[in-house]
Amino acid sequence: MELLYGTTNEGKLLVMRRALSPLGITVIGLKGIEKIPVVQETGSSPLENARLKANAYFKAFQVPVFSCDTGLYFKNVPAEYQPGIYVRRPLGYEMTDEELTEYYREMAQKFGDLQAQYRNAVCFCKSAQEVYESDDLRLSGKPFVLTSRPHCRSQAGFPLDRLSIQISSGKYYYDLPEDAQDEVALDQGFREFFRSCMRISNNKF
Repeated sequence: MELLYGTTNEGKLLVMRRALSPLGITVIGLKGIEKIPVVQETGSSPLENARLKANAYFKAFQVPVFSCDTGLYFKNVPAEYQPGIYVRRPLGYEMTDEELTEYYREMAQKFGDLQAQYRNAVCFCKSAQEVYESDDLRLSGKPFVLTSRPHCRSQAGFPLDRLSIQISSGKYYYDLPEDAQDEVALDQGFREFFRSCMRISNNKF
């Protein structure tokens, strides 16, 4: 089966493809599609933004489509420094990958290495009558460390990965197997969400 993921971010597509391929789901993105609606992410939470995007893309294309949104939260950091849903816009404007790396590197310098976590939400418009959504904590990535010492590697669309270290091993995610990188922003919860929505048996896969 094939599902449209409401994103043009190739990095996010790769992560979701790896996550859902065991369910027999092929994930395609918006890149190459004409007349993609511009969605203003005016929600106050990841779930509200995911809902806005999924509804807009379903209305435009009339095919099963899902959208995700993410908030980033730090342990023991004052509220005014929490990016929340403004991961890419912490200063009020859309930053480039390079600008974001530098911004969060400076934060880690200011507060010391930060314990961070991505909290995710998803909205899936299966049809006009069937809409599923969740911001369950099982969709959240595992806590990790955000450091002020960037890795030499980088991946377009995921600038913070250069600063991300797995807590259990103390290693940069870039120095771990490819699937280990997914635990920062994606976990088993997404498979369970789609397994339920698509009514896929646990015994089938």
